[in-house]
Parts: sequence; C-alpha cells; structure tokens
Amino acid sequence: MPSTDARTLLHTAVPTAVTGLIAVAVSAVVAGGKGALGAAIGTLVVVLFMGAGLVVLQRTAKQYPHLFQAMGFLLYTTQLLLLFVFLMAFKDTTLFDSKVFALTLLVATIVWVAAQARAYLKAKILYVEPEESTAPAAAKTGSTT
Repeated sequence: MPSTDARTLLHTAVPTAVTGLIAVAVSAVVAGGKGALGAAIGTLVVVLFMGAGLVVLQRTAKQYPHLFQAMGFLLYTTQLLLLFVFLMAFKDTTLFDSKVFALTLLVATIVWVAAQARAYLKAKILYVEPEESTAPAAAKTGSTT
C-alpha cells in the first residue's frame, strides 16, 4: 500500500477508533455492559466495513482508473447490503444494546467520513502521474551542441 493510502487510512481509522472508545465509555456508564458491547461492535463494524472499502477503492483506482467511479458506486451499494444483512442477523439479539449499537454506528460513520474528507484535503496527492523519461540526458536539455 502506498504511503499516501496508508496515511489516509490511518487518519480516518484513528479518529473513528477514538470516537468508539469514547462511545464505549459513555455507554458503559449509561447503559451498562450491554451498552458498552453494543458501542464496541458498532465501532468495529464501521472500521472494518469502511476500512475494507477504502483499501479496495484505492487499489481499484491504481489498477483501473477508468472503473473508479463505477467501483465506488458498487462498493457503496455492497457496504449497505452487508450492513443490512448484519443488522437483520442481529435484529432480535439480547447480546448487546441495539439502540447504543445503532447510535454508535451512525456517529462513527459520520466521524469516518469527516476524517476521510479532511485527510484528502490535507494530502498532497498528484492528480497527474508524471511519466518516467527514457531519453538520454542530452536530449532532455534541448541543446544539441
């Protein structure tokens, strides 16, 4: 993974994880152990889904730049479908507090998107890839004498 991609992933995952830790602490006080577990699972789902999506999208952009926009749409749709399947699987669970889970999922997603936008605004990413020249050094200068 190129350093700019790793930096973007780091600058999005860390604020989301910190938000998740705060949510776990607040949920533990307000809703007890099940609330803390719901907050932890919500944060984990966001970090895994969004992190995997970011990695897949970055690799697609490098290998197939002409498919970038379509891949972004497909990835977004797939993430929503997987989230729906996850929510349906744990719809009636008593393992964790589902309201805390949902709220943490929403807050962590908003933090992820905001942090990702900030990371892209701060990154100095070339939008045109410079080509490597194979011409001899004399031809580069423009002087033939």
